[in-house]
Amino acid sequence: MAVLDELKCTVCQLGDIPLDREEIARYHDDVPDWQVLHEGGVDKLKRIYKFKEYTSALKFAHAVAEAADTEGHHPIITLEWGRVTVVWWTHKIGGLHRNDFIMAARSDGLFKEGQFEQPRES
Repeated sequence: MAVLDELKCTVCQLGDIPLDREEIARYHDDVPDWQVLHEGGVDKLKRIYKFKEYTSALKFAHAVAEAADTEGHHPIITLEWGRVTVVWWTHKIGGLHRNDFIMAARSDGLFKEGQFEQPRES
């Protein structure tokens, strides 16, 4: 399988079936820093990125937003001092799609490649 962050998102249609537990587990192996949540009957991916300063967090949130807009697949992005929380899932199908894992991997790539401050100690 190709590296997730190199794949292109596909158009998701109403009626597409969310990934099952086995598929989620397989894709999750490629983005292990992400938490798989089940909220309100919907599977989601969530990760908190930590920063030493607000402006670095803001730059990262903006980079994720631009990548999301390019793919037409938009997460919840919560910006706070010293951290950015990103949550991916596919609203149209009420669960996780391969696109969510692609964008989670791409978010990780942006974090690693970006000129953002290293995570602060918790």
